[in-house]
Amino acid sequence: MTRCWRKPARSRPGSLGATRKDNHRVNEPEKSVKAMEKLLGYRFKDGSILFQALCHRSYINEWGLPLLDSNERLEFLGDSVVELAVTHVLYEDFPDYAEGELTKVRASLVQRSALAKAAGRLGLGEYLMLGKGEELTGGRRKSSILADAFEAVVGALYLDGGFSVARGMVISCLEDTIHEIVKWGPGDYKSELQELSVKNSGSIPRYSIRSEGPDHFRTFHAVVKVSGKSFGPVAGTSKKEAEQGAARLAIDSMGWGADRE
Repeated sequence: MTRCWRKPARSRPGSLGATRKDNHRVNEPEKSVKAMEKLLGYRFKDGSILFQALCHRSYINEWGLPLLDSNERLEFLGDSVVELAVTHVLYEDFPDYAEGELTKVRASLVQRSALAKAAGRLGLGEYLMLGKGEELTGGRRKSSILADAFEAVVGALYLDGGFSVARGMVISCLEDTIHEIVKWGPGDYKSELQELSVKNSGSIPRYSIRSEGPDHFRTFHAVVKVSGKSFGPVAGTSKKEAEQGAARLAIDSMGWGADRE
């Protein structure tokens, strides 16, 4: 069992010794854990593990607790679990991909920006235990904190429920990103097109989007105009995916592919 929920000699959130001044934080740990369990769709056998996964270093420092009570050790564990989970699903679902291709896709999925976006979509930032200073500087939206917390929660799921449970969270949170990367490749084609367009023609790409279908099954169609030429429409399950596809089409059609790294 982790130490985060052991009753300390010093008053802290959720402890019986909390003062009136701290009433707004009483039971916050328990509430955060229960809310996070509901969000994950998983009930922890040991809720203290999940609580530790939500504890940022700033929160631990503020309450004078050992640094080992923060989520950093779980983050260390979760980092490896995330990579293994992504490797596992790519190996199973894409049998026609060579090792080099799988490596490139995996690198795009496990980078911190991708994990931060996944944590943001999950709403993980709302449940983190942060110190006052980190709270005031927008810590709940910082990519580094979100990515670390994502890995920590995955580590907690692994310890409490095993690899299959942790793998389920990783894949469900990264599913959209996996779809985009596998369909269009691991590059950021919008950024590349803009750089290449400015370099080769001095113009900036312009995108137009239309969508169709019900809200729960909407399809987006993107057209990009570069140097007076239009490319598309290209369909995608999200605006970003459609625009990435249109950008890649423009790069290839303009013969700029050789300029890419």
